[in-house]
Amino acid sequence: MGFPETTRSDPSTPNATAMQGSRMNAPLPTTTHRDLTFDNGSAIGLAHRWQGGQYCSILTAYGIVGCGIYDIETPTEFGQAIAIARGTPSRPLCEPEDLFEARIVDLTPKAAEAGITIGMTGREAVERMLIAGRKSG
Repeated sequence: MGFPETTRSDPSTPNATAMQGSRMNAPLPTTTHRDLTFDNGSAIGLAHRWQGGQYCSILTAYGIVGCGIYDIETPTEFGQAIAIARGTPSRPLCEPEDLFEARIVDLTPKAAEAGITIGMTGREAVERMLIAGRKSG
């Protein structure tokens, strides 16, 4: 099983619901990735599904904005930047675009160094990581 072609996605027009619907009947497990363009650069959006579960994330050079499946303790120990948003059973975070308007509920100290705070949107957190990645890289 190979990876699908990378596609472009514009965060100003989230289409996660349409994408999720088109993949709901795909054989499991599945994984997809695509380039996402933001005001301060680009990142990679990832989505993974298996029987009974899914998770999504947005990967930048500085760190990850991800759903609630991510842990804070281990990346904190390793000095990594992780910011977490959580979905609900009625509104799960399935596609990276679902993170755009989701609120950050937890983060590592390294993510805080980039100016990320609890309560900001996932999109705001990605923008801060993109800026921090340019400064540190």
